[in-house]
Amino acid sequence: MHRLAAALAIAAALPAAAQETLTPEAFLDRADGRTLTFVSTPGGRLVGVEQFLSRSRSVYARADGSCAFGQVTVEGPEICFRYDDDPGRAHCWWPFSQDGELHVRFADAGSDEVQRVARIGDGPVQCTNAPAV
Repeated sequence: MHRLAAALAIAAALPAAAQETLTPEAFLDRADGRTLTFVSTPGGRLVGVEQFLSRSRSVYARADGSCAFGQVTVEGPEICFRYDDDPGRAHCWWPFSQDGELHVRFADAGSDEVQRVARIGDGPVQCTNAPAV
């Protein structure tokens, strides 16, 4: 319940007319089978590219070119990623749409990190150390 209250508080802080909270399932509807490019906001710096192999598996290519397999889970209002090269750590996000663009806000208390999906494509990620599929 604490996470839901925090998600609602963050959503309320965004301009109501310009943003729409998305469920993790709605995010995955857009991502499943696609490759999403994430950039920082503000600034537009490349954060990484994630290829959603399914609703529960991904390959994440960081801006430095290194890659990892990800396990994707839905945990209440959050979508979470656990990468094989960072065991035991969940990276959880609240998805939302703002001005017609897909965004995610980091769900860690005290963080205001937001990433924007700059591109949705169909190609595979490019990796310097591609994990075996």
